[in-house]
Amino acid sequence: MPAGDDAAVLRVPDGRVVATTDLLVEDRHFRRDWSAAADVGVKAAAQNFADVVAMGARPLTLLVGLACPASLPSGWVLEMVGGMVDECVRAGASIAGGDITGADRIMLAITALGELDGGAPVTRAGARPGDIVAVAGELGRAAAGLGLLRAGRAAAGGELGELVRAHLRPRPPYPAGLAAAGRATAMIDVSDGLVQDLGHIAAASRVGIDVATAGLPCPEPVRTAAKLLGVAWPDWALAGGEDHALAGTVPAGSALPPGWRGIGAVRAGNGVRVDGEPWRGQAGWEHFR
Repeated sequence: MPAGDDAAVLRVPDGRVVATTDLLVEDRHFRRDWSAAADVGVKAAAQNFADVVAMGARPLTLLVGLACPASLPSGWVLEMVGGMVDECVRAGASIAGGDITGADRIMLAITALGELDGGAPVTRAGARPGDIVAVAGELGRAAAGLGLLRAGRAAAGGELGELVRAHLRPRPPYPAGLAAAGRATAMIDVSDGLVQDLGHIAAASRVGIDVATAGLPCPEPVRTAAKLLGVAWPDWALAGGEDHALAGTVPAGSALPPGWRGIGAVRAGNGVRVDGEPWRGQAGWEHFR
């Protein structure tokens, strides 16, 4: 049914809908002096679609709630929606509708819906000892980009500029996530940090997880930025988050789905170990820190 009524009517042949929601608050999740309006739209859509795909579902549509000051130019809003539409196209989804109200700062409340197409949802609770731990997508790029922005290197060109763009416009590996549906025993979107998010799988599945830093997919520009800013690159890869990569587990002996790379194994026990030791650094983003 076309938009324009009080609600949208969606056809879902499977009979089940995967639903997720996220909030983005100005100066908490994005800054207008760093991000163009389209960047904010892309990020808002991407982080929600990544959660949908992490459940093994195909992105279907977005519902958008916007609160903003009356002084916000309408052009900013239109550009933001344009970025959101661009990401919907990349994910094969659409925008079904939304609402707008006044507020002292910009806040976006996004709800994303996805279809399982007859498959079982992939939860965090299915990992078993012996499973392979794997990731799809990049790790550390967004955290490196944030580090460059904080250091006043936002205008960096070349490969470093690509890191800044990775922070402003994450690119979740949607095809890899869908390829893992029906094959992964557990899966999660890496939004808060790899160690922290793998910890959610470990807790839900009641297992332990071992990660080897030698297996982490860390692009050379991340290592270059780490040297420039005096940071150990594994800190970004393990705790950075916001790349919206995917992490998951598959049964031992199984071929990894296309686009996935093995980085460790599931064991009996609890918690996450890195290179055989408990991780001593910051595990990831803390919302109320």
